[in-house]
Amino acid sequence: MIDLNPCGPVIDVEAAERARERLSSSATEAGWGATLDAAWPALAPVFAASPYLFGLARRWPDMLRAILEEGPQTRLDAVIASTIALTGGADDMRAPLRRLKAELHLLTALADLGGLWDLDRVTGALSRFADVASRAALSGVAEDLRRRGKLLTAADDTRGPIPGLFGLAMGKHGANELNYSSDIDVSFFFDPDRLAPVLAEGVEAQGTMNRVAQGVASLLSERTADGYVFRVDLRLRPDPSSTPPVVAVPMALDYYEGVGQNWERAAFIKARAICGDFDAARDFLKDLVPFIWRRSLDYQAVLDIQSIKRQIHVHKTGEGLEAAGANLKLGRGGIREIEFYAQTQQLILGGRDPSLRSSRTIDALNALVARGHLPTEVAAELTAFYVELRGLEHRVQMLEDEQTHILPADPARRAAVAALAGEGDLAAFDAGVEQVLIGVNRRYGALFEGEEELSSPFGSLVFTGVDNDPETLATLTRMGFSDPGAVADTIRSWHHGRIPATRSARGRELFTRLAPRLLTALARTGAPDAAFKRFSVFFAGLSAGVQVQALFLNQPELFERIVGVMAFAPRLARTLGRYPAALDSMLDARFETELGINTGLFDQMAEEAQGSGDFEGAMNAVRRLHREQAFRIGMQTLTGRVGPEAAGKGFTNLADAVMRTLAAAALTETERLGGAMAGAVAVIALGKAGSGEMTAGSDLDLMTVYGAPSDAASATKGWSPDTFYVRFTQRLISALSAHTAEGGLYEVDMRLRPSGSKGPVSVPLSGFEVYYAGEADTWEFMALTRARVAWASDPAFGAQVTAAIEAALRRPRPGVDTAADVRSMRDLMARERPAKGFWDLKLIPGGLVDAEFVGQFRQLQAAGQGGALSVSILDQLAKDPALKETWVLHQALAQLLACAFDDKGDPEAESETFRARLAQAAGEKDFPALRRRLETVREKARKAFEKALPPRRDGTSDLVR
Repeated sequence: MIDLNPCGPVIDVEAAERARERLSSSATEAGWGATLDAAWPALAPVFAASPYLFGLARRWPDMLRAILEEGPQTRLDAVIASTIALTGGADDMRAPLRRLKAELHLLTALADLGGLWDLDRVTGALSRFADVASRAALSGVAEDLRRRGKLLTAADDTRGPIPGLFGLAMGKHGANELNYSSDIDVSFFFDPDRLAPVLAEGVEAQGTMNRVAQGVASLLSERTADGYVFRVDLRLRPDPSSTPPVVAVPMALDYYEGVGQNWERAAFIKARAICGDFDAARDFLKDLVPFIWRRSLDYQAVLDIQSIKRQIHVHKTGEGLEAAGANLKLGRGGIREIEFYAQTQQLILGGRDPSLRSSRTIDALNALVARGHLPTEVAAELTAFYVELRGLEHRVQMLEDEQTHILPADPARRAAVAALAGEGDLAAFDAGVEQVLIGVNRRYGALFEGEEELSSPFGSLVFTGVDNDPETLATLTRMGFSDPGAVADTIRSWHHGRIPATRSARGRELFTRLAPRLLTALARTGAPDAAFKRFSVFFAGLSAGVQVQALFLNQPELFERIVGVMAFAPRLARTLGRYPAALDSMLDARFETELGINTGLFDQMAEEAQGSGDFEGAMNAVRRLHREQAFRIGMQTLTGRVGPEAAGKGFTNLADAVMRTLAAAALTETERLGGAMAGAVAVIALGKAGSGEMTAGSDLDLMTVYGAPSDAASATKGWSPDTFYVRFTQRLISALSAHTAEGGLYEVDMRLRPSGSKGPVSVPLSGFEVYYAGEADTWEFMALTRARVAWASDPAFGAQVTAAIEAALRRPRPGVDTAADVRSMRDLMARERPAKGFWDLKLIPGGLVDAEFVGQFRQLQAAGQGGALSVSILDQLAKDPALKETWVLHQALAQLLACAFDDKGDPEAESETFRARLAQAAGEKDFPALRRRLETVREKARKAFEKALPPRRDGTSDLVR
């Protein structure tokens, strides 16, 4: 009989007594009661602490008897031999494999807890059984194929159950370090040339091999009344989310050569053939040697390898290193840190030194010592920590056979783990665990001391492997992401090179450094979900990522501004997403130049349009520069670099440059089609384009006026001036509003022209003068108060048009009650187009329209009295301070909202960061203060409006056509 040492005190005496009662009767009846009595002092703490182990002994007492009487090594040999001897199909093996696994677990636990086996023997036994169980499962699935006539080989074929198909054990299984309740990571591959001859005619290789792998996984992992054998994870294969369960060797080699990552190289350090065609497996692993063990590494490659370690946050982030709830595998100070400590140095040094290529963690540490890369005392300390943590990991898993690495937070359950570890004092146990975690974390933090951190102030950001790292998910949660798993999956897919920006090795190396900065910057926006979604669109749209990522890394402030735009400016984010080349403008030194300073960009627009070769080319050239400059103005506005007035001038100056360039191009195109025309034409801007107060979302209110001899005709087609200038105007509208491959520019509204939508799109100057002398209504004169010539084919003609506009505004209109007309139009608008809510800055009473109507009324008054004329609403409101204040405040908010949103947007639904930016633009301390000020300012402005434009006495308001 074996002699088991008690593992610790009995924590739950009553549970131990119940266990003894239930076992004693069957033991006495079977004649081994004395054996049980002798072993009970060692068994009592085990069965009291572990319901799982007691359940095995109670269900199969004969197993317990054999282990106690024959010893664990004898029983292990018997279990292995019985597993190897299994024959038949999958169903024939299902129950025997589960019973053999149960005995393996019971004997391994007793040998471990009883002090008979050290860590190597425990993990070796578990790994050895996983090997033979995997082979048996593959043999059974292959036999089923053979019985169905799909496989042409014999059961004893020396090449394996299915020649050409093989399975590699990865992770701890591959290193013969399997833990007690671990799943097994098996990667299946097949060699098409070896496989094809052994499949029956018409049997498709890929689909059949997929079903084989899934059959093996099902046979081992399916839970029945007898339990399960191993949970099987097939995902440690190339890019598992987009590849089949079994990967063809040529495809796998292409993947690892093209986009294989350093964590996959680290994983293959432990890879080992365990089942199938061992010759094919050996050839495959030989072909992978240059991928795993690179003989030469540049500095960036070394940094990328080190990034495996540097993604873990070493320093305290507000959560102490406590035993309760500690993740012994993945947490700070856990097993993974020791493994990464060894593996990162193996990858860097092992290409030139094969002695460093051990798959086992402790052996790797010793090899680093032997070659002078690691101090002896450090290796000894880490080895002791590793043994301690692995032992604790096993004891946690022995409680319920759960695949967990977390020390229970519940004191009673943690006391059970302590008892299995030989400690009856929970406080002493916790203190010992914490000392181990601190020791590991300290050594780990010193490994690449001084290197760039690739974690975050919020915590670890690890994206290696195929599972989401729990510490990383916790970090993402702290950052404010509502679905951290989806964020981690997306980041991992980028690491896999699934987008052009990370398809090259250099792109992936840069992204490794960029990812933590990105996520931290997203968190700081206050709206990480929206920002990440918009950044994803932009990043996936890049045709290449090296230059952009390098720019972001070298200019962190610029990067943070871009990320901030992603958070609360979908308009600009959409620009970057659809046209990532807009980012090129940020590489231009002129991007940060203050608006209003001549940088030569508008001259560049004209030059590129003229040199484009044709009308369409000119349209595209203008669109490219317009997009870049609109992005520039929007960025400077949103970041507070420029104020709303400067932004309005900036957007207007940009529109002027576009109109001047495209009007000239449209005239040239019209002349090309119809021949030259005697005369001249002018483009008049109205609305915000006329007053110089445009926003990012403004359209263009335009009219065109021409002057030509009455008998003029175009040189080639003989078009009349009416036809010629109508066609010019149509081409101009198209040039300004049509969408091309380079996007769009503006919506164009021509309804403010004489006779509105019923009249021709272009009118002669004489017709313009006649119309405003006798037919125009008050609302048309209001529109004319913001009219200015934006472009003229002949400067002298432009001056004539400007004079005609001024003359029209100054011409007396006897019998017209302008104030009553303006008030009637505002009342009609209020009835037919009421404000949609508090943030309808334009239509809300006391908002922009009230100010505009009064301003235009004041300008008409001044014009009739010979006063100064100005297209600026601010100038027109000089006599109305309350309305001027509301205009300034609402226009400031409108500028920001227009830069941020394609539509008006709802600030109430936006992030705190964006609301704070709105408040800042208004000079208020916070968003509630902004709301209060808006209410006050609107009330004052509405009163001023009522005073300037009192209601009509008869109440009518039918003057608007």
